[in-house]
Amino acid sequence: MTMDRLMRRPRSWLKGADKPVLAAFGCILVLLLVGSLYSSSFLSPDYLLQQLQVASFLGLIATGMMLVVLLGQIDLSVPWVVTVGGMMSTAAAGWGPLGEALAIPFGVLCGMTVGLANGIGVAYLRVPSMIFTLGMNAVAQGLMVLRTGGFAPQDHATAAMHGLATGRLVFGIPNALFVWIAVGAATIFLLGRTTLGRAIYAIGNRERAAYLSGLPTQRVVLLAFMASGALSAFAGVLLAGYSTKAYQSMGDPYLLPAVAAVVLGGTNILGGRGSYLGTIAGVILITLLQSILSVMQMPEAGRQIIYGTVIVGMLLVYGRQNRQA
Repeated sequence: MTMDRLMRRPRSWLKGADKPVLAAFGCILVLLLVGSLYSSSFLSPDYLLQQLQVASFLGLIATGMMLVVLLGQIDLSVPWVVTVGGMMSTAAAGWGPLGEALAIPFGVLCGMTVGLANGIGVAYLRVPSMIFTLGMNAVAQGLMVLRTGGFAPQDHATAAMHGLATGRLVFGIPNALFVWIAVGAATIFLLGRTTLGRAIYAIGNRERAAYLSGLPTQRVVLLAFMASGALSAFAGVLLAGYSTKAYQSMGDPYLLPAVAAVVLGGTNILGGRGSYLGTIAGVILITLLQSILSVMQMPEAGRQIIYGTVIVGMLLVYGRQNRQA
């Protein structure tokens, strides 16, 4: 009897597991195997830690994107919010000792301000998120070009920004990975243990029903976009620390990978369903895929085609599921 129960446990566990998450982790194993065939150092601890360090930047952006996507919305202002975070934090660093101390929170605050504008436009003005956030992306781009005159800024990252992005204080593990772990743990707690997290899922499933049940839907949408802006800007701060300075369009390569990581991890692109474990798997999967494509010398156009195909494919899958439900 005991042996029979033990044999049934794996089956019941697999039956109750999230299939997209399992598929994402399965793809990670396949990519690790493929990468090891191209390079003998692909599975070395140093190389894997380096990949996790790079994944941490995308992980922060994907975390904010997931919160917005769970609502059935999308944030297309990510590219230049990342740039705003990097440029404004390095600009604050040039204001003297006080500016260096406030550089990181100032960059995050600037991104949160853009997120606040996005939230007001989507939640209170009822403008479709795709349109409003795309417009705010253009506004942020214009402001940064106006500040720099269209040239690369002369400001440099602070020692704290550089250490947070590239340092390894504990057991050789990148500090950026600890940042992502802390943000991820807070997100898991938020989605699984708080009223705000349950409200996010409820709004994503059916916003009108959530509103009629008494949930403050507008406030929840506003907070989600503010979180997305803050996390994108924080990633920009770390990217500026990683490269020691900010630069124009530094966030452009992160929009499609962030969306792809979220949907690959099983988050419904139409809202209402998804787990952060899936987003973690999606981020690692996208990072390893980028690494392998770089080794294969795949051009940027080819990478964008792959990301776009993934998003369209997952949208078709989820769209069919919703129509059948």
